[in-house]
Amino acid sequence: MSMIQAINSALDVMMARDGSVVVLGEDVGYFGGVFRVTAGLQEKFGKERCFDTPISECGIIGASIGMAAYGLRPVPEIQFADYIYPGLDQIISEAARIRYRSAADFTCPITIRVPFGGGIFGGQTHSQSPESLFTHISGIKTVVPSNPRDAKGLLIAAMEDNDPVIFMEPKRCYNGPFDGYYDRPAKSWANHPDAEVDEGYYRIPLGQARVVEEGGDLTVLAYGTMVHVARQVMAEHGVDGELIDLRTLVPLDIETIEASVRKTGRCLIVHEATRTSGFGAELSALVQERCFYHLEAPIERVTGFDTPYPHSLEWSYFPGPIRIGEALDRLMRD
Repeated sequence: MSMIQAINSALDVMMARDGSVVVLGEDVGYFGGVFRVTAGLQEKFGKERCFDTPISECGIIGASIGMAAYGLRPVPEIQFADYIYPGLDQIISEAARIRYRSAADFTCPITIRVPFGGGIFGGQTHSQSPESLFTHISGIKTVVPSNPRDAKGLLIAAMEDNDPVIFMEPKRCYNGPFDGYYDRPAKSWANHPDAEVDEGYYRIPLGQARVVEEGGDLTVLAYGTMVHVARQVMAEHGVDGELIDLRTLVPLDIETIEASVRKTGRCLIVHEATRTSGFGAELSALVQERCFYHLEAPIERVTGFDTPYPHSLEWSYFPGPIRIGEALDRLMRD
């Protein structure tokens, strides 16, 4: 099952189990969404449960917040993370604060699905990775799956959560894992162990990282597409590293991170977003606070650059095998 199919399955399962779950967004109904993630849901559940909206991200999120306050569980889709900014005020000033503002009399159970990241030649308006904006807002959770199995289980957990969740989908991984080599044939999820997705209901609790590879030489922290790129580079460089897929940025499974870095003594952080104030900065600070006396080398970060996402220089901006490999080599030399 691809990640698109897995997310569609999660929506299907939850809409069948819970009559309060509704799906809304631009073209999510008859058309099935820009990436066809919601295909077939309107036909199955009707236009009152899966419906199209005007082109207004602020309106989509604002309306979802109102529906949540009245007892529904909306799952709005924002077509690309680059377009979510008109809705930020609603997310920050309303969704994140309802529980606190009402002394828990009201909650805001919305799950905002947001395709994000690069690798599809989308240029500056279809490739951004704004996850750190959301991790900075108290009152919301931020989830980033890297494979179909996790995507379904985490999305179900997000939809059952009573607080707002930003569910960020790495669109480069929708149809297959990406190892960072854009000039090689694309891979599909067929025969990949993480594409073995159970039918029906299951959930993966938010706040639990996954140790993808166990090792003793260093710890690599990644999420989304970068999990697959880092895994490929570790294999190419023969590094006996421990690769941790964070899966959720808030809540963060700091215990798993701390245990790994204390064991290996080295830490590499990889993400697509720009470097300055990216989530890697928070990870680096946490690792330094908790593991300083166990570190044998400076913490390394491989990230996007502090520029708008460039169309013509996408593969220079993207944290690919060359830059990750160089960081691995530096860490292992120290």
